[in-house]
Amino acid sequence: MYQISAMSEKISASNAPKPVGSYPHARRVGNLLFLSGVGPRVAGSDKNDSAVPGLKLDHNGNFIEFDFEAQCRSVFDNVRIILEASGSSWDELVDVTVFLVNMKRDFHVYNKVYAEYFKENQPCRTTVEISSLPTPIAIELKCIATIK
Repeated sequence: MYQISAMSEKISASNAPKPVGSYPHARRVGNLLFLSGVGPRVAGSDKNDSAVPGLKLDHNGNFIEFDFEAQCRSVFDNVRIILEASGSSWDELVDVTVFLVNMKRDFHVYNKVYAEYFKENQPCRTTVEISSLPTPIAIELKCIATIK
């Protein structure tokens, strides 16, 4: 059985949205930082809360308002919060995996916002379309960064 070394550290960022399951925001192993999936929920909301920028649902869960760009910006803000709480930074990102629930509808907006946030540092990136996420969000990021 593989064991994580004593150099491994679980990190929870108090000013980031709580995870929707039993896992840390990030885990440091040596000089690498692995972020768990990060969505656009607003910090201070819980997993059952609908505090997602650009998203309003009616009592049946149907969309009243949907602004994908607002979700993108919120995801990036949440990633930045977790990176900084972990002792890393935006410029230390080396790999980003993007999960979109609707590639055709959302990719061009995501790509535009991504280019704004990643003018200097350009980590590797993979974008994948998936059928759904655990909460009614349209985007989630999985990131790897370094820590100096």
